[in-house]
Amino acid sequence: MIPPDGLPLPQRYWAIVTIALGITMAVMDSAIANVALPTIAADMHTDPAFSIWIVNGYQLAITITLLPLSSLGDIIGYRRIYLGGLVFFTLASLGCALSDSLVTLTAARVIQGFGAAGVMSVNTALVRYIYPQAMLGRGIGINALVVAVSAAVGPTIAGGILAVANWPWLFAINIPFGIAAFAVGIRALPVSVKAPHKFDFASASLSALTFGLLIGAIDLLGHGQGFPLFLLEMLAVAGLGYILTKRQLAMPAPLLPVDLLRIPIFTLSVATSISSFAAQMLALVSLPFLLQTDLHFSAVETGLLITPWPIAIGFAAPLAGRLSDRYSAGVLGGIGLLIFAAGLLSLAFLPHHPTYFDIVWRMAMTGAGFGLFQSPNNRAMLAAAPRERSGGASGMLGTARLLGQTTGAALVALLFSRVPENATTVALMIATGFALAASAVSMARIYEPGANGHLRAANPEADPAMHRKILEREIPRKD
Repeated sequence: MIPPDGLPLPQRYWAIVTIALGITMAVMDSAIANVALPTIAADMHTDPAFSIWIVNGYQLAITITLLPLSSLGDIIGYRRIYLGGLVFFTLASLGCALSDSLVTLTAARVIQGFGAAGVMSVNTALVRYIYPQAMLGRGIGINALVVAVSAAVGPTIAGGILAVANWPWLFAINIPFGIAAFAVGIRALPVSVKAPHKFDFASASLSALTFGLLIGAIDLLGHGQGFPLFLLEMLAVAGLGYILTKRQLAMPAPLLPVDLLRIPIFTLSVATSISSFAAQMLALVSLPFLLQTDLHFSAVETGLLITPWPIAIGFAAPLAGRLSDRYSAGVLGGIGLLIFAAGLLSLAFLPHHPTYFDIVWRMAMTGAGFGLFQSPNNRAMLAAAPRERSGGASGMLGTARLLGQTTGAALVALLFSRVPENATTVALMIATGFALAASAVSMARIYEPGANGHLRAANPEADPAMHRKILEREIPRKD
């Protein structure tokens, strides 16, 4: 039986533990692999340029399957997708640990990416069933805290493991946690309402091709591998995207959530997310070069100096989540992104010989601003969707984040190839621009047609019948 408003205690706590374990493994594994690449390449006697596919294969697998798996979750249940993702991720971790060549390791990483996509595509949708509606923002804030902490400690854990063991243990460590998460989740995770329609394999294939080519094109541009090829891939993306969108417009529950994108507050939240994550990645990729190459800090010092950023997110995200249950996501997100932009700008204008304190307070300010934005924005996206479309909203949330991060990383690579002397400063300035644009878009949600426009998007379940009428009026469907 599906609980009417969240899970009872203590089942809720066990479900939260399962979600936290899955997210921790999926997020941390990406950071761990980044740190281990030089070691793996040397051990396998492989060109470092080819070893990058250990990371790229994982990210690409996640990108192309997020939306299809979130749509499948609407049909067969979010619990099944999440638990299936845990199984794939855990078995693939064993495959990674046993790999003896770059080919087998990359293949295992791709499968691991599919498992991570299963976890990431529906985890936010599950939160909607785990927590009472009045605590939804708090639940999303805890998710953001877990992601921030995982990203922060990932490199440290990787360094610690490599100090006492060889690289296969970086992946083998996932196995006991994956088994534990599955064992708890199979008893604690909630059952969700299942949609009556069938899975659209053609749309899933079109979606995978479209987003896969889009990510590839952005990466090509960033590494300066030829504008004509980039243009060709973008033309293919435009053509496939047009076919995909046209197909989705005729469907009552589309895989690409065009129905949700017609809800203004949902679309504004997606745009805010893409822009803000682009700003975040522009900064996080360029800051190590700024600190080590330009300011001559050691690698250890650089790691410690960046740490206040995720720590500040960890403090701000749960607080923002609680506030988002009571106050406008537009206001909270807008203020947070202004603080984020101010922090980025202050980092761009660091003194020539900064003290530790000069850097630490700027990092903390930047992280606090990002943390204040993230939870309310995610809550607004999820709550704007009808309950039965939580999977589509969750998948779009993850896709927006990946698109922003990929764009930010590609822009940094492009800057290093075009303006190597000032690349780090220019990257932080561009990041500031993205953050300010995101703040403006976030603030636009305050002026959604009347105050009730915001209220209905923030809490559609307060009056489901009214929300259905609103959707029918705002989202006309073809017969």
